[in-house]
Amino acid sequence: MRWALVRVALAVTTMVVLAFAVPLALVVKELARDRALSNAERQAAAVGPALAITSDRQQLELAVASTQAWADGRLAVHVPPARRGERAIDLGERRSPAEASRTSRAVVLDVPGGHALLQPVAVHTGKIAVVEVFVPREEVNRGVGTAWLVLAGVGAALVVASVAIADRLGTRMVRPAERLAGAARELGEGRLGVRVPETGPRELRSAAESFNSMADQVVRLLANERELAADLSHRLRTPLTVLRLNAASLGDGDAAEQTRAAVAQLEGEVDQIIRTARRQQPQGLGAAAGCDAAEVIRERMEFWSALAEDEGRTARVAGVDRPAPLPVARAELTAAMDAMLGNVFRHTPEGTEFAVDVHHAEDAVIVLVSDAGPGIEDPEAALSRGHGDGRPGSTGLGLDIVRRVAESTGGDVRVGRSVLGGTEVRVWLARHQGEAGTRAAHRRAARRPAAGPRTSAGSRLSAGSTPSGEGVPPSGGRRGKR
Repeated sequence: MRWALVRVALAVTTMVVLAFAVPLALVVKELARDRALSNAERQAAAVGPALAITSDRQQLELAVASTQAWADGRLAVHVPPARRGERAIDLGERRSPAEASRTSRAVVLDVPGGHALLQPVAVHTGKIAVVEVFVPREEVNRGVGTAWLVLAGVGAALVVASVAIADRLGTRMVRPAERLAGAARELGEGRLGVRVPETGPRELRSAAESFNSMADQVVRLLANERELAADLSHRLRTPLTVLRLNAASLGDGDAAEQTRAAVAQLEGEVDQIIRTARRQQPQGLGAAAGCDAAEVIRERMEFWSALAEDEGRTARVAGVDRPAPLPVARAELTAAMDAMLGNVFRHTPEGTEFAVDVHHAEDAVIVLVSDAGPGIEDPEAALSRGHGDGRPGSTGLGLDIVRRVAESTGGDVRVGRSVLGGTEVRVWLARHQGEAGTRAAHRRAARRPAAGPRTSAGSRLSAGSTPSGEGVPPSGGRRGKR
């Protein structure tokens, strides 16, 4: 494209220069000729007054001697005889004698070495005298060559300037296009961080903007795909926990040992998938539809209460006797609850008490998951995706799932010490999704103190957020050992 623009500019400018320079060169040549002939006419006119008053040779010689053309040997005068028998007066070298007696008007003749101007002049005798002025070819062409060189130089400069400008304009168009093509190749090779500067003409800027938007969307899609792979793998930990607990109760024997080994191998494979998944900041966890948090928590507590009975754990749930609508997909909230409850079974000894409390605020639902286990030494690390809290079997993805669900509504997650003596995970879920809800949640987070030991179940709730339904027993009954 660049060289095509240069060739087009070269052709167009050359045609324009020729269209103007050739006629202008001819005009310059014609002007030089007219200038030389006009000078010759002035020289001839200077002799006219003398011819009009006298035909004396000596006086005519004195008249013509005062002209520059006579001094240069380029002027001649032919005066016909006044009466028959007299001789004509010829002064100077005549270059066109045949025309001297026949001319009746000024004419210009081509003669060897230049041009001859024949100017007729009426003398006092009534005859017509002829004044001849020779104009050398050098005089006619004086300054023409210089003018043509100047015209040629200006034309060449215009052509070079147009080519240079076309080249620069072509560069402005070609370089952004080359950058865009190179970025497309790099993106195709897997360099997802490549972006294109939005420079150049408006069309290329629009193309670069579209490319960058596409690349960002590709990154988001790949990140979400990796997050989905990691999260689905983490969700498998819930049924694996059940299998592991049931396998532990099978007793001795080859079949029991093989079952436990298979469960351990499967759990190891799931852990490996979680560890090898890319740990990137999740992008936009949107809720496709809302759900009732109280209903979801009742269902998950019904599931986990059977396992709690098997391990001798005391499970308590409160605050689920009234609806708690949230702008969160049911599957996402289910995964978050399973992640928190699975952590209790996975990281606390058998027989450890745990509780789930749901508190209803005007613009939010607060879910507290507490246990009486050893607690978490580094809450910040526990909330960091892919890092975990240093405990065996911790992948660092469970609480990250919870955090993403909370932040999708404009809420947040805090980890601290519970009234039971162990860990408390407090999940603040805003009822209304949007920018206003996000800002409100951030203001509340800034006003609330850091999570720490509590003296009562509702000590950190805002005014009007009273728990309800305390002491609701886990439902579902004992499922029995499998």
